[in-house]
Amino acid sequence: MADRLRFGVHTGPQHCTIDELRAAWRAADAGVFDWASVWDHFTPAVIGETRGPCLEGVTAMTALAAETRHVTICCLVFCVLYRHPAVLAKAAVTIDHVSGGRMELGLGIGWHEAECAAYGIPFPSLRERLDRLEESARIIRLLFDEDTVTFHGRYYHLRDAHCEPHPLHRPRLWIGGMGEKRLLRIVAERADGWNVPFISPETFAQKNAVLTQWCEHVGRDPARVMRTINLGLALAPDETAAKRKRAALDDQFGAMMSFLEPGMLIGTPQQVIDRVAAYRDAGAERVNVALRAPFDLEGLALFRERVVPAFG
Repeated sequence: MADRLRFGVHTGPQHCTIDELRAAWRAADAGVFDWASVWDHFTPAVIGETRGPCLEGVTAMTALAAETRHVTICCLVFCVLYRHPAVLAKAAVTIDHVSGGRMELGLGIGWHEAECAAYGIPFPSLRERLDRLEESARIIRLLFDEDTVTFHGRYYHLRDAHCEPHPLHRPRLWIGGMGEKRLLRIVAERADGWNVPFISPETFAQKNAVLTQWCEHVGRDPARVMRTINLGLALAPDETAAKRKRAALDDQFGAMMSFLEPGMLIGTPQQVIDRVAAYRDAGAERVNVALRAPFDLEGLALFRERVVPAFG
């Protein structure tokens, strides 16, 4: 486990310009944060909606690599339905070289069925998506690590495949999600890191314990899997201003807000410090502040100045 709690910034590249994203990435790269990430959607990440500007994940992550100099960069998470894993591995290695060796790669099973329907992408059963996740994780790890890869799975097949050049380092492979019966077992078997968004400290503790049990079941040291969470932010110097920022989150998250609010950092600096401490005590090793446009860089600066030092 990490000696101290780490912090990152997760940016949603929707309803914004590239210049607005760059400003958020520069803020993430300017000091106490050690991580910056994007997500993988073709349309805004709102249940049932497919209208509105949204920048694509691979190219957004490449821009993130070029814009930053210090933070580890990632996508949380690339949907296994959208790209062949070997093609994604090649793109990721290119991004790693653009970043000077700061790339890590996240995978997930996808949830935005309306997005898939809009783009003509099949949205198969949960079982098939989990099968594809497991095969994708195996293939990408092999391509990162081995000179030649032959793989025959149910959904993907490689014959004497090469991923040259190799990454400049051995990237962590992340898996996002929280299904206890299968997904967390795949994390225990295949991933170097686990990420989950917008759940309470109590739920995080429960899922974290299940992941540890799966690690022990498959014979893996639980400490080899890093545990992280993405949390929304409505932080202000006083409670009145914090309530205004909380109201602004309704516009960003829409109908999803009531479901996601248990995984939000809302309040004054001390209230947010107490909430972050609860996640630390539940087993989180990194807290990623999850921002959507309009990006609250003022709140992020306050988080950097008042919250992060409490965990130094």
